Amino acid sequence: MDSIRLHWASRRYLTARYEELQREYSQLPNDGRQADGYHYTTEAKRIFPRYNVVDAMLIEVERLDPDRLPGVDIVTSTLLAASENAESPFTKPPHDEIQAQAMAEERRLFAANVQRWKARPSRRADPVPYRRVLTPEESSAWRTSLQQRWGVQNGGWHPLLSSSVLQDVLVLTGESMWENDSVDRVRRVLRELGRPRVIELREYGADYLLDVEIFAPRYTGPEGLWSDEHHDWIVYASHEGTVAFGGALSTGLVTTWPEVDSWRWPGWQERGHG
Repeated sequence: MDSIRLHWASRRYLTARYEELQREYSQLPNDGRQADGYHYTTEAKRIFPRYNVVDAMLIEVERLDPDRLPGVDIVTSTLLAASENAESPFTKPPHDEIQAQAMAEERRLFAANVQRWKARPSRRADPVPYRRVLTPEESSAWRTSLQQRWGVQNGGWHPLLSSSVLQDVLVLTGESMWENDSVDRVRRVLRELGRPRVIELREYGADYLLDVEIFAPRYTGPEGLWSDEHHDWIVYASHEGTVAFGGALSTGLVTTWPEVDSWRWPGWQERGHG
Protein backbone atom coordinates (compact mmCIF):
# COMPACT_ATOMS: atom_id res chain seq x y z
CA MET A 1 0.00 0.00 0.00
CA ASP A 2 1.36 3.42 -0.91
CA SER A 3 1.56 6.47 1.38
CA ILE A 4 -1.70 8.06 0.25
CA ARG A 5 -3.84 4.95 0.63
CA LEU A 6 -2.22 4.08 3.95
CA HIS A 7 -3.01 7.55 5.25
CA TRP A 8 -6.59 7.33 3.94
CA ALA A 9 -7.07 3.93 5.59
CA SER A 10 -5.74 5.20 8.91
CA ARG A 11 -7.93 8.30 8.97
CA ARG A 12 -11.02 6.40 7.93
CA TYR A 13 -10.43 3.67 10.51
CA LEU A 14 -9.79 6.06 13.41
CA THR A 15 -12.78 8.24 12.55
CA ALA A 16 -15.11 5.25 12.32
CA ARG A 17 -13.65 3.69 15.47
CA TYR A 18 -14.19 6.90 17.43
CA GLU A 19 -17.81 7.10 16.33
CA GLU A 20 -18.37 3.41 17.14
CA LEU A 21 -17.00 3.78 20.67
CA GLN A 22 -18.96 6.95 21.31
CA ARG A 23 -22.17 5.20 20.25
CA GLU A 24 -21.33 2.29 22.52
CA TYR A 25 -20.77 4.62 25.45
CA SER A 26 -24.00 6.53 24.78
CA GLN A 27 -25.96 3.32 25.31
CA LEU A 28 -24.70 2.86 28.87
CA PRO A 29 -27.27 3.50 31.61
CA ASN A 30 -26.89 6.60 33.77
CA ASP A 31 -24.30 8.03 31.37
CA GLY A 32 -21.81 5.42 32.52
CA ARG A 33 -21.96 6.49 36.17
CA GLN A 34 -22.43 4.43 39.29
CA ALA A 35 -25.43 4.94 41.55
CA ASP A 36 -23.69 7.86 43.27
CA GLY A 37 -23.77 9.76 39.97
CA TYR A 38 -20.08 10.55 40.26
CA HIS A 39 -17.86 7.49 39.84
CA TYR A 40 -17.66 5.62 36.54
CA THR A 41 -18.81 2.04 36.16
CA THR A 42 -16.32 -0.62 35.13
CA GLU A 43 -17.97 -0.85 31.72
CA ALA A 44 -17.63 2.90 31.21
CA LYS A 45 -13.95 2.76 32.08
CA ARG A 46 -13.49 0.11 29.42
CA ILE A 47 -14.95 2.40 26.74
CA PHE A 48 -14.29 6.12 27.20
CA PRO A 49 -10.49 5.81 27.50
CA ARG A 50 -10.57 4.06 24.15
CA TYR A 51 -12.29 6.86 22.26
CA ASN A 52 -10.08 9.40 23.99
CA VAL A 53 -6.92 7.69 22.82
CA VAL A 54 -8.38 7.12 19.35
CA ASP A 55 -9.04 10.86 19.11
CA ALA A 56 -5.47 11.61 20.21
CA MET A 57 -4.08 9.22 17.60
CA LEU A 58 -6.24 10.73 14.87
CA ILE A 59 -4.93 14.21 15.63
CA GLU A 60 -1.35 12.97 15.30
CA VAL A 61 -2.15 11.15 12.04
CA GLU A 62 -3.73 14.29 10.64
CA ARG A 63 -0.62 16.37 11.28
CA LEU A 64 0.62 14.78 8.06
CA ASP A 65 -0.26 16.84 4.99
CA PRO A 66 -2.15 14.60 2.53
CA ASP A 67 -0.88 16.79 -0.33
CA ARG A 68 2.77 16.30 0.67
CA LEU A 69 3.14 12.83 2.12
CA PRO A 70 6.62 11.32 2.39
CA GLY A 71 7.43 7.76 1.37
CA VAL A 72 5.46 4.83 2.71
CA ASP A 73 8.14 3.79 5.20
CA ILE A 74 8.19 7.24 6.81
CA VAL A 75 4.40 7.40 6.87
CA THR A 76 4.29 3.96 8.47
CA SER A 77 6.78 5.03 11.14
CA THR A 78 4.74 8.18 11.81
CA LEU A 79 1.54 6.19 12.18
CA LEU A 80 3.15 3.66 14.49
CA ALA A 81 4.63 6.48 16.57
CA ALA A 82 1.12 7.95 16.86
CA SER A 83 -0.20 4.59 18.07
CA GLU A 84 2.45 4.51 20.78
CA ASN A 85 2.85 8.13 21.85
CA ALA A 86 -0.27 10.15 20.99
CA GLU A 87 -1.54 12.00 24.05
CA SER A 88 -4.17 14.54 25.01
CA PRO A 89 -5.37 16.00 28.31
CA PHE A 90 -7.89 13.14 28.37
CA THR A 91 -5.32 10.34 28.06
CA LYS A 92 -2.89 11.44 30.75
CA PRO A 93 -2.86 10.12 34.33
CA PRO A 94 -4.36 9.75 36.77
CA HIS A 95 -6.24 6.69 35.55
CA ASP A 96 -6.70 3.27 37.00
CA GLU A 97 -5.60 -0.12 35.69
CA ILE A 98 -8.83 -0.73 33.76
CA GLN A 99 -8.53 2.56 31.89
CA ALA A 100 -4.81 2.09 31.23
CA GLN A 101 -5.42 -1.39 29.84
CA ALA A 102 -8.23 -0.14 27.60
CA MET A 103 -6.01 2.57 26.09
CA ALA A 104 -3.10 0.17 25.62
CA GLU A 105 -5.34 -2.31 23.80
CA GLU A 106 -6.66 0.41 21.53
CA ARG A 107 -3.13 1.54 20.69
CA ARG A 108 -2.12 -2.03 19.85
CA LEU A 109 -5.21 -2.46 17.69
CA PHE A 110 -4.37 0.57 15.55
CA ALA A 111 -0.71 -0.42 15.25
CA ALA A 112 -1.67 -3.92 14.13
CA ASN A 113 -4.00 -2.50 11.49
CA VAL A 114 -1.27 -0.19 10.16
CA GLN A 115 1.10 -3.14 9.76
CA ARG A 116 -1.61 -5.22 8.12
CA TRP A 117 -2.56 -2.46 5.64
CA LYS A 118 1.05 -1.85 4.65
CA ALA A 119 1.59 -5.56 4.03
CA ARG A 120 -1.22 -5.61 1.46
CA PRO A 121 -0.06 -3.41 -1.47
CA SER A 122 -3.18 -4.07 -3.52
CA ARG A 123 -5.65 -3.33 -0.73
CA ARG A 124 -8.25 -0.76 -1.72
CA ALA A 125 -8.64 2.38 0.41
CA ASP A 126 -11.38 4.86 -0.40
CA PRO A 127 -10.40 8.54 -0.44
CA VAL A 128 -11.32 10.78 2.47
CA PRO A 129 -11.74 14.58 2.37
CA TYR A 130 -8.70 16.71 3.04
CA ARG A 131 -8.08 17.61 6.67
CA ARG A 132 -4.79 18.64 8.25
CA VAL A 133 -3.95 19.83 11.75
CA LEU A 134 -2.39 23.29 11.65
CA THR A 135 1.01 23.88 13.17
CA PRO A 136 1.11 26.18 16.22
CA GLU A 137 2.67 28.88 14.03
CA GLU A 138 -0.12 28.62 11.48
CA SER A 139 -2.81 28.77 14.17
CA SER A 140 -1.22 31.85 15.72
CA ALA A 141 -0.94 33.60 12.36
CA TRP A 142 -4.57 32.89 11.54
CA ARG A 143 -5.82 34.18 14.88
CA THR A 144 -3.84 37.38 14.36
CA SER A 145 -5.20 37.86 10.86
CA LEU A 146 -8.82 37.36 12.00
CA GLN A 147 -8.28 39.87 14.76
CA GLN A 148 -6.90 42.42 12.30
CA ARG A 149 -9.41 41.81 9.49
CA TRP A 150 -12.60 41.08 11.43
CA GLY A 151 -12.02 42.42 14.93
CA VAL A 152 -12.04 39.02 16.62
CA GLN A 153 -11.26 39.46 20.31
CA ASN A 154 -9.95 36.62 22.48
CA GLY A 155 -11.37 34.09 20.07
CA GLY A 156 -14.84 35.68 20.06
CA TRP A 157 -16.85 37.64 17.51
CA HIS A 158 -20.39 38.93 17.08
CA PRO A 159 -22.87 38.95 18.71
CA LEU A 160 -20.68 38.84 21.82
CA LEU A 161 -18.54 41.88 20.99
CA SER A 162 -19.40 45.35 22.19
CA SER A 163 -17.46 46.98 19.35
CA SER A 164 -19.09 48.50 16.27
CA VAL A 165 -20.70 46.07 13.86
CA LEU A 166 -19.35 45.64 10.35
CA GLN A 167 -21.70 45.49 7.39
CA ASP A 168 -22.98 42.16 6.17
CA VAL A 169 -23.24 40.38 9.51
CA LEU A 170 -25.91 37.68 9.74
CA VAL A 171 -26.57 36.12 13.15
CA LEU A 172 -28.60 32.91 13.28
CA THR A 173 -29.54 30.60 16.13
CA GLY A 174 -27.11 27.79 16.79
CA GLU A 175 -29.88 25.28 16.14
CA SER A 176 -30.06 26.43 12.53
CA MET A 177 -26.87 24.57 11.67
CA TRP A 178 -28.29 21.27 12.91
CA GLU A 179 -31.47 21.37 10.84
CA ASN A 180 -32.28 20.03 7.38
CA ASP A 181 -29.80 21.05 4.68
CA SER A 182 -28.55 24.23 6.34
CA VAL A 183 -24.89 23.23 6.50
CA ASP A 184 -24.96 22.18 2.86
CA ARG A 185 -26.38 25.61 1.97
CA VAL A 186 -23.37 27.20 3.65
CA ARG A 187 -21.00 24.89 1.81
CA ARG A 188 -22.78 25.60 -1.46
CA VAL A 189 -22.12 29.33 -1.17
CA LEU A 190 -18.42 28.67 -0.68
CA ARG A 191 -18.30 26.22 -3.57
CA GLU A 192 -19.90 28.81 -5.82
CA LEU A 193 -17.26 31.29 -4.69
CA GLY A 194 -14.61 28.75 -5.69
CA ARG A 195 -13.37 28.09 -2.16
CA PRO A 196 -12.28 24.45 -1.82
CA ARG A 197 -10.75 24.65 1.67
CA VAL A 198 -11.55 26.26 4.99
CA ILE A 199 -9.59 27.16 8.11
CA GLU A 200 -11.17 25.98 11.39
CA LEU A 201 -9.97 27.47 14.68
CA ARG A 202 -11.37 26.09 17.92
CA GLU A 203 -11.45 27.44 21.47
CA TYR A 204 -9.42 24.40 22.51
CA GLY A 205 -8.12 21.31 20.80
CA ALA A 206 -6.66 21.10 17.31
CA ASP A 207 -7.11 23.68 14.54
CA TYR A 208 -7.50 22.51 10.95
CA LEU A 209 -7.27 23.21 7.26
CA LEU A 210 -10.10 21.14 5.80
CA ASP A 211 -12.09 20.39 2.69
CA VAL A 212 -15.22 22.52 2.30
CA GLU A 213 -17.21 19.28 2.02
CA ILE A 214 -16.63 18.55 5.72
CA PHE A 215 -16.87 22.15 6.91
CA ALA A 216 -19.67 22.38 9.51
CA PRO A 217 -20.02 25.70 11.41
CA ARG A 218 -21.47 24.29 14.62
CA TYR A 219 -20.87 24.76 18.32
CA THR A 220 -19.69 21.38 19.61
CA GLY A 221 -18.25 22.29 23.02
CA PRO A 222 -15.34 24.47 21.97
CA GLU A 223 -16.35 27.67 20.20
CA GLY A 224 -15.33 27.85 16.55
CA LEU A 225 -14.07 30.37 13.99
CA TRP A 226 -13.86 29.70 10.26
CA SER A 227 -12.49 31.59 7.26
CA ASP A 228 -10.19 31.03 4.29
CA GLU A 229 -7.15 32.48 2.58
CA HIS A 230 -9.17 35.26 0.91
CA HIS A 231 -10.19 36.75 4.30
CA ASP A 232 -13.48 38.00 2.85
CA TRP A 233 -15.80 35.93 5.04
CA ILE A 234 -15.96 34.66 8.60
CA VAL A 235 -18.15 32.39 10.74
CA TYR A 236 -18.28 32.26 14.53
CA ALA A 237 -20.21 29.64 16.53
CA SER A 238 -20.58 30.64 20.18
CA HIS A 239 -21.60 28.99 23.43
CA GLU A 240 -24.51 31.47 23.60
CA GLY A 241 -26.45 29.49 21.00
CA THR A 242 -25.60 31.67 18.01
CA VAL A 243 -23.73 31.29 14.76
CA ALA A 244 -22.67 34.51 13.04
CA PHE A 245 -21.71 34.91 9.39
CA GLY A 246 -19.82 37.86 7.98
CA GLY A 247 -18.79 39.20 4.57
CA ALA A 248 -19.25 37.23 1.36
CA LEU A 249 -20.74 34.24 3.14
CA SER A 250 -23.38 36.34 4.89
CA THR A 251 -24.33 37.99 1.60
CA GLY A 252 -24.48 34.65 -0.19
CA LEU A 253 -26.73 33.06 2.41
CA VAL A 254 -29.19 35.95 2.45
CA THR A 255 -29.34 35.79 -1.34
CA THR A 256 -29.69 32.02 -1.81
CA TRP A 257 -31.47 30.73 1.32
CA PRO A 258 -35.20 31.55 1.21
CA GLU A 259 -35.82 30.38 4.80
CA VAL A 260 -32.89 32.21 6.34
CA ASP A 261 -35.10 34.81 8.05
CA SER A 262 -36.82 32.13 10.10
CA TRP A 263 -33.46 31.26 11.70
CA ARG A 264 -32.35 34.78 12.60
CA TRP A 265 -31.35 35.17 16.24
CA PRO A 266 -33.95 37.47 17.89
CA GLY A 267 -31.38 39.13 20.13
CA TRP A 268 -29.53 40.55 17.14
CA GLN A 269 -32.64 42.18 15.77
CA GLU A 270 -33.53 43.54 19.19
CA ARG A 271 -30.24 45.41 19.11
CA GLY A 272 -31.23 47.03 15.87
CA HIS A 273 -29.10 44.86 13.57
CA GLY A 274 -30.01 42.56 10.76
